[in-house]
Amino acid sequence: MLKALSRPAVKLVERYLPDPYIFVLLLTIIAAVAAIAVERQTPLAVMRMWGDGFWNLLTFSMQMLLVLVTGYMLASSPPVKRLLQRLAALAKGPGGAILLVTYVSLAASWINWGFGLVVGALFAKELARLVRVDYRLLVASAYSGFIVWHGGLAGSVPLTVATDGHFSADQIGVIGTGSTIFAFFNLAIVVMLFIAVPLVNRMMLPDEKDSVFVDPKLLGDDEEPRVRITRPAERMENSVVLAWLVGIPGLIFLVDHFFLRGGGLNLNVVNFLFLFLAIVLHRTPRSLLESLHEAIKGGAGIVIQFPFYAGIMAIMVQSGLAASMSEALVSFATETTLPFWTFISAGIVNLFVPSGGGQWAVQAPVMIPAAQALGVDIPRMAMAVAWGDAWTNLLQPFWALPVLGIAGLKAKDIMGFCLIQLLITGVLISIGLTWF
Repeated sequence: MLKALSRPAVKLVERYLPDPYIFVLLLTIIAAVAAIAVERQTPLAVMRMWGDGFWNLLTFSMQMLLVLVTGYMLASSPPVKRLLQRLAALAKGPGGAILLVTYVSLAASWINWGFGLVVGALFAKELARLVRVDYRLLVASAYSGFIVWHGGLAGSVPLTVATDGHFSADQIGVIGTGSTIFAFFNLAIVVMLFIAVPLVNRMMLPDEKDSVFVDPKLLGDDEEPRVRITRPAERMENSVVLAWLVGIPGLIFLVDHFFLRGGGLNLNVVNFLFLFLAIVLHRTPRSLLESLHEAIKGGAGIVIQFPFYAGIMAIMVQSGLAASMSEALVSFATETTLPFWTFISAGIVNLFVPSGGGQWAVQAPVMIPAAQALGVDIPRMAMAVAWGDAWTNLLQPFWALPVLGIAGLKAKDIMGFCLIQLLITGVLISIGLTWF
């Protein structure tokens, strides 16, 4: 049945889903028109919101570009290549490849969302070299594991409310991760998704006549030619000692960060880890630079699109449109249904504000009073926002850009499969938030 449902969904998305750049342009226009029509903002005011906020995600944009680049460099190092090959060899046929890449992506994304995006995409490429399987579904399966990130160890919302002095601490206090990430209802949702997402991906596997395969030669796994050194400069470029004199201290810094200073895992730390592991494992600066040259090709979408999303976020937040959308959806909620409607509202807002921390800042002032008035458990309501943010990432191409850049595909190639996952995971998450 899922195979039959996925076929028209894939064709529909392939035909009508535009390039992510067109998608962000359309979202910009929709947000601007809605702010004028619903919030009674003047066109000049909306334009100023958009322009003033356009560069607010520059730091984050660079972080995401480095997620792609450093992750690619790490995975293209000889030791990691061999590890991925051994792991990929466990897949027995197309169905096994789909299940394996989904499990790996789910586990990696639960640990850290940036780690999960890169590992899933790179592992999908390695599997495609060894197994003849529909490449679109393989990459979609890698991306679908991203669904669990906000219920995992790096979830923005649960980590925010667990931090002393967070912006809503005077209303709800500090909520430990035992009440959010490690709460029974949240762990139940995670377990359900770990079971359902791989099985759904497996059941969507097209017949061979409907599949799209990729030539392994196009995935860039050629053996590196031996370098003939003729100049002193080339000797430095191919110096293992020079690379390790910088790379090993970087790894020692991370040991100090984690074990002596008790530091946590965030996006900067992940990128630092990927970069210095890549420096050490590539052994020579020349090998690392050649890998960088290949990695940077996939980053164009991030560079051009993330500033537009920053502008959209500014319109949604400063005009009051995001708050109005949230208020409208929870206005008819009851004590029982508030987590569900919070989840739905967060999913919709996420299409325009694709940032977990940013979305909590927008929705918390609306959701916290509603939860307190109805007597709803605050940690459950906070996780409803978190899961809504994670859920519609299956439809929002913003987060798929690093995956697509690594895999060499377009959003339309994978979003048809992700649409089926969106429908099924939406039901499962709703059940977990409402009944557990």
